[in-house]
Amino acid sequence: MIRFDGVTFSYADSSQLVLNNVNLQISDGEFCVVVGPTGSGKSTFLRAINGLVPHATGGNFAGDVTVEGRSTRVNPPRELADLVGFVGQNPAASFVTDVVEDELAYTMENLGVAPIVMRRRVEDTLDLLGLHGIRHRSLRTLSGGQQQRVAIGAVLTALPRVLVLDEPTSALDPVAAEEVLSTLARLVHDVGLSVLVAEHRLERVLPFCDRVILLGGNGGVVKSGLPSEIMLSSPVAPPLIELARVAHWDPLPMSIRDARRLSVGLRERLGKLDPQQFHRQRAATNVEVTFATLRRVSVTYENVEALRELDLELYGEVTAVMGRNGSGKSTLLNVLAGARRPVRGIALVAGADPSKLTPRQLISRVGLVPQDAQLLLYCDSVESECAAADKEGHLAVGTTIGLLQRLNSEMPMTQHPRDLSEGQRLTLALSVVLAHGASLILLDEPTRGLDYASKARLEVIIHELIGTGHCVVIATHDVEFVARVADRAIVLADGEIVGDGPAREVVCHSSAFSPQVAKVLAPQLWLTVNEVSAALAIGTERDPGDL
Repeated sequence: MIRFDGVTFSYADSSQLVLNNVNLQISDGEFCVVVGPTGSGKSTFLRAINGLVPHATGGNFAGDVTVEGRSTRVNPPRELADLVGFVGQNPAASFVTDVVEDELAYTMENLGVAPIVMRRRVEDTLDLLGLHGIRHRSLRTLSGGQQQRVAIGAVLTALPRVLVLDEPTSALDPVAAEEVLSTLARLVHDVGLSVLVAEHRLERVLPFCDRVILLGGNGGVVKSGLPSEIMLSSPVAPPLIELARVAHWDPLPMSIRDARRLSVGLRERLGKLDPQQFHRQRAATNVEVTFATLRRVSVTYENVEALRELDLELYGEVTAVMGRNGSGKSTLLNVLAGARRPVRGIALVAGADPSKLTPRQLISRVGLVPQDAQLLLYCDSVESECAAADKEGHLAVGTTIGLLQRLNSEMPMTQHPRDLSEGQRLTLALSVVLAHGASLILLDEPTRGLDYASKARLEVIIHELIGTGHCVVIATHDVEFVARVADRAIVLADGEIVGDGPAREVVCHSSAFSPQVAKVLAPQLWLTVNEVSAALAIGTERDPGDL
């Protein structure tokens, strides 16, 4: 169905090979997940399937990619639209209409589909992706996760034979992500659709896929095969696989159900211990200090109430804000950053209304990294972006670039930000904001596009910020990251707080927001593989027979 023959590619302004002599065949009706470190070429690999590489990107392309016999070198993306559906990392960038329903119909209009058929397919897609409630909404008013589902629906209505998705669940809450992946798996099994997904959150996608394609840092395919085979030695692995390695389970479980069956002995060994004792503690210096206060705050978008009479106080700790797509997480961060004024209520940061502060006053108090990291980047290279951040923040030369190298030591410094991967752009934006040292740090989906190693490095930096007296608020669907980094968790629903307390208790209250380790070892409240490893190590030192 899909064939890569000696595909090599580099961008026009770079000598570094992004794809290096890739040879691969993908059969009809396969569900494949493409994995690899941040910046390993996953997005470029996917874009080569529908001709975006090289037709839209330019650059130096050698070899050939064929889809059902059609060469992407000869056929540009518009001539492959009936065959290949593509959804990129930034779904909003693909929108061409204003309303959800119109966007779902747009591709079919260009393909000349009969109106009666268009109507039926739109209705089917609304049902398939749970979009009925927002069919008449403006695309501009949707949350990032809602936009993601609309973008997927817009390509599905054309009934492509191949569906290519770049980080399709990164902006989706856990329940919505599982629904989308289940839908894709059903299409693979029922109608023979071929699906290729690049995804960093392997904990979500591994149970659904048939095949894993592992890319290396040199742009080549390291290996390709069954998930259980690749995960045996893969450096990129979700917590479930890491737990299996620690517990020496054989065969490796690919689902929570399989792991539960293998974990009986482990749960017995851990049952005598208190998980809280093995949670990594950090010295929070301002845990009693109030950094921000919201009193009866309400925010409305075109008659949609995003926040409703919200009361909240934030202290010197890591607070995770969780909830379904459209629950008000991003709106809350925008209010705290002064980017959105409440229609009612009061928002104060360090005793002042952030929406009334000058940019110079705001930069020392609040730092916001939005979902779309590109909004913060405007220079023509990574290096100049870092230099501009130092200058604007009156920082010592090299401050921002030093932080960036901690997050990603292999960042191409001369490359234009638009040519970076989503994860690379995010680490650049994080460095620009965090370097300024604002007292209140607001991070909206800060792990989107990041591999597990990058997330671990970000975790260390966040803990350092807390130790030096900052407050960090993270709006995220990444429950695994919350388990590792958060002290407190807040759950929003329809603009209201429905859960607030210690992260360990809040995330385990609902199976939808529980990390993998907690699901496997329930009802015990273990959150991370590190906690389990530490417990087993202590137990072994004392007496293996005691555990």
